[in-house]
Amino acid sequence: MPAETVTTVVAALHAQTVTTVCIGGGWAVDALVGRQTRPHSDLDIWVAASETEGLLAGLAGQGIDRIHPWLGDRPWNFVLHDGRSRRVDLHLYEDLGGGRLHYGSVHAPFLFSGNDLSGAGEIAGMPVRCERPDFALANHLGYDVRDVDRHDVAVLCRHFEIPLPEGYRDPGL
Repeated sequence: MPAETVTTVVAALHAQTVTTVCIGGGWAVDALVGRQTRPHSDLDIWVAASETEGLLAGLAGQGIDRIHPWLGDRPWNFVLHDGRSRRVDLHLYEDLGGGRLHYGSVHAPFLFSGNDLSGAGEIAGMPVRCERPDFALANHLGYDVRDVDRHDVAVLCRHFEIPLPEGYRDPGL
């Protein structure tokens, strides 16, 4: 997904008064470092569940209105697409008050803070809210590592002078 598409989608959500849009995933890494470092197949965004109506209206206005079946889809995490090349991976959370956020099932909740989504970055000249570096790094842990994950973690760690986490270090070194 090109950077210009990302900024168009974000602008469409802002036009729907979706105020909690926060960039996640690989685009968050690129936003944090202020430049695109690799091609992206999708756009991950965090949005408060209370803004779902505006979120869906904004995406539908861009033609991003089809469910893209994905292993592990849940009501709080699913992918919408436009039938061609634009995919948006949605992460809906509940605001519990006091800066606490809830993502996922009541049986296996993922609790985090609003501060985790308070990073500041830039995509194609547009200032965006994105995951903080430590949260972006944590979200790249705990699953089978792909080449894009290795790239994102290396960029993030190099830029913010963070040691590479276990599993991302070259075992031959």
